[in-house]
Amino acid sequence: NWIEVGPLDDIDEEDVVRFDHNGHTYAVCRVNDQVYATDGLCTHEHIHLCDGLVMDHVIECPKHNGRFDIRTGEAKRLPACVNLRTYPARLDDGRVLIAI
Repeated sequence: NWIEVGPLDDIDEEDVVRFDHNGHTYAVCRVNDQVYATDGLCTHEHIHLCDGLVMDHVIECPKHNGRFDIRTGEAKRLPACVNLRTYPARLDDGRVLIAI
């Protein structure tokens, strides 16, 4: 199921937005005009990643600075040690869609 998140223009380059759907929170990131989607909560203490920083293809949790690769979900820096789940994301006529 592809779900529309919104226009690509609503996500700044190297930024992340929160997207809630059916009781689940997702983090949708834009890097080099590509979009990526992961679970929206850090696996360490369930903090919203939408308040974190995106640098290259890494998102940093705002609370304890755990880091994840947004392409694979791989935990890259402690205290995060459990990977994030990732979801396919694509653009369709300037709109961001994720498969959940």
